[in-house]
Amino acid sequence: MPKQPFDPNLIVGFDTADDAGVYRLSDDMALVQTLDFFTPIVDDPYDYGRIAALNSINDVWAMGGTPVTAMAITCFPKKGVDFSILADIMRGGLDVLIENSVVLIGGHSVDNAQIMFGYSVTGIIDPRKVAVNRGARPEDTIILTKPVGTGVISTGIKFGKASEEVAERSIATMLTPGREAAAAMRDFDVRGATDITGFALMGHAWEMARASSVTIEIDSSRVPLIEGALELAGQGMLTSGDKTNREYVGDDARISDSVSKEMTHLLFDPQTAGGMLIAIAPDRAEDLLARLREHYPQAAIIGRARERGEHSVVVE
Repeated sequence: MPKQPFDPNLIVGFDTADDAGVYRLSDDMALVQTLDFFTPIVDDPYDYGRIAALNSINDVWAMGGTPVTAMAITCFPKKGVDFSILADIMRGGLDVLIENSVVLIGGHSVDNAQIMFGYSVTGIIDPRKVAVNRGARPEDTIILTKPVGTGVISTGIKFGKASEEVAERSIATMLTPGREAAAAMRDFDVRGATDITGFALMGHAWEMARASSVTIEIDSSRVPLIEGALELAGQGMLTSGDKTNREYVGDDARISDSVSKEMTHLLFDPQTAGGMLIAIAPDRAEDLLARLREHYPQAAIIGRARERGEHSVVVE
């Protein structure tokens, strides 16, 4: 693979698996750029559009940035599906963009049998205040802002196993924006953060631990869950990501035998528009948590970072 030319203004690239790229324009201004789209995970096309928009914007918020523009990416069949469905998807996405002061400036569509939708989002950030995977330090407290379980619940919806109440809780979780978490991260000068998406809590914690050269210890009993997710995991309502995320982390994680099989599934459960995983100095953690709980009632301290040990992630 050809080596990419060195550019001193590229603050964050793809080498540390961060949520977005950051490119410096001046001493106090940088661009944050990201792209995300996926297949429908809920039945309602309007909600699908809203979730897809928030999932894309979250990558900018995870860096501590402010999203400003978006371009839509749409895969939709020319035949066999009513175009009113596409209209509802795009209406949902646009409503979220408007709610978060993000300007839609265009996009691209492709004739495709499988429906997919999302956005390329550009934001701005002070290049001196970027939150990144490599920003965790030994003894930092690890905070998760939102509960996990959207993957198994989406599978449960697909197979008619998730109750309406459980489905509504999952949708409400996905539709909770990361905007306030980003604001809190800026105010508390957070330098280590990521959002929990396709690689699940375990995969994203692993990326942070490796990039920061620390070991992240997670207390599974403190990880917030969407009510009903644990039961669906026990019924085998798993996505293909459960297996691939285990392969992704490999042997570089140790999970205690005391952690249940169902809980382990949720640790590897891919999330959509998931919460922020934040590393912060322990003397500031409780104050940040209190601020976060004003908008994310299930936000919790779930672990801590330690000097690098045998494994990148340890779960008890």
